[in-house]
Amino acid sequence: MTSESAALLEQARDAARTEAQATARRLVAVGDFMRLRERQHGDREEWVADPWDAISAELAAALRISRALASSYMRDAEILRDRLPKVGACLAAGDINYAMFNVIAHRTALITDENALAAVDAQLALRAPRWPSLTRGRLAMRVDAIVLRVDRDAIRRTNKEVKDRYLNVSVSMSGISEVYGNVFASTAVALDRRLDELAGTVCEADPRTKTQRRADALAALVAGDARMMCTCGDSACIETRGRMRNRNVVIHIVAEQASVDGTGATPGFMAGADELIPSEVVAELAKSATLQPLTVPVAAEPRYTPSTALADFVRSRDLTCRAPGCDQPAMHCDIDHTVPHADGGATHPSNLKCLCRKHHLLKTFWGWRDRQLADGTVIWTLPSGLTYVTSPGSAILFPALTVPTGESRSPSPTADDRCGDRTAMMPTRRRTRAQQRSQRITAERNLNRNDRLVRLRAHTYARAGSDDEPPPF
Repeated sequence: MTSESAALLEQARDAARTEAQATARRLVAVGDFMRLRERQHGDREEWVADPWDAISAELAAALRISRALASSYMRDAEILRDRLPKVGACLAAGDINYAMFNVIAHRTALITDENALAAVDAQLALRAPRWPSLTRGRLAMRVDAIVLRVDRDAIRRTNKEVKDRYLNVSVSMSGISEVYGNVFASTAVALDRRLDELAGTVCEADPRTKTQRRADALAALVAGDARMMCTCGDSACIETRGRMRNRNVVIHIVAEQASVDGTGATPGFMAGADELIPSEVVAELAKSATLQPLTVPVAAEPRYTPSTALADFVRSRDLTCRAPGCDQPAMHCDIDHTVPHADGGATHPSNLKCLCRKHHLLKTFWGWRDRQLADGTVIWTLPSGLTYVTSPGSAILFPALTVPTGESRSPSPTADDRCGDRTAMMPTRRRTRAQQRSQRITAERNLNRNDRLVRLRAHTYARAGSDDEPPPF
């Protein structure tokens, strides 16, 4: 029995080492891919959709991850290659895991002197493999102790009270979320009073309890309304007049008519939500929502900008950005012509799709190519030559929205180099990504230095005054 358990533990340990080694190989490959693309693209750091965006989007599609996670891999690849090569070698050997590498990378990010960084890298590579059982907090303290010896202004400091302030919104069950956190006392008092005020703006016949009205008052609060919507059901209720005016927040939910009527079981989809909205909740929300029926367009429109009805259909069909690896809600996306309108592409559902602004720029300026089918399926060919297929988000939930809408009769796109003559149209940044990073590091180092000098002066003054001043009595 002992030999069997030892063998299983050995398998787990070998798997962990192999996982760390595979992670290092992935980061090396990411770093090599970054250098390849940088050589190919040249200097475009001032573009809004800069080389970092183009590379992270390609990685996200290939690895089936988000662009944010792809960006974190890219940062780690740079650190492994340029900043902490010896610590990176420990990861490649499986002597430390990825979590340890991330902590070390974060705690050393403010070191700007190359000699100091090399010294820290060497010491950490020697010591970190002997710290396998440390928690993240204790590991951070060990790393800070080494950083402190070579660069006192490179310690990552945070104000605990500011750091602990937060407000979270998390799903507790389908259609219901929890809102909780720590905020300034003044903010909490103001919020508490405002919820009470809004909860009291309905008539006495409203069937909800005060607790329920306070919860529902958040909807009026975020919409900037002066009163809540009364649910007493009396059309003559004075509290229902002029309600929900001047709203500045709009929440879109796509649902079948039967679910809205309370007779169906198909859940609804809310932009940005992590879960579907149960049909019972859809029916409840429909009582106080603005309902907009969807129709399936069949004819092309004569203008570049689609009508509201056509745009609503495309957004409801797609639900999210249609680029591979992106889940940006369609309500926050551009409506893109697959075959450009200037090249004869029709303003027709079979030639329209949702693209977030970043992927829209990548398609326009970075050589992403796409072909769209009549049911909304999009076939992408990226600069690497790899092909990806994305289906409309409603394909499973609302299949009626993905019924082929007919051919748009758009001409075949001509082969052009969109990274050439059109570059003058690309929006530019005020500061490059590297300049922004340098500014953040310099600002944090200056805060550390000022804080250190203030504490040093206070300590010196206290010691100097202890022998000369009489006791306070």
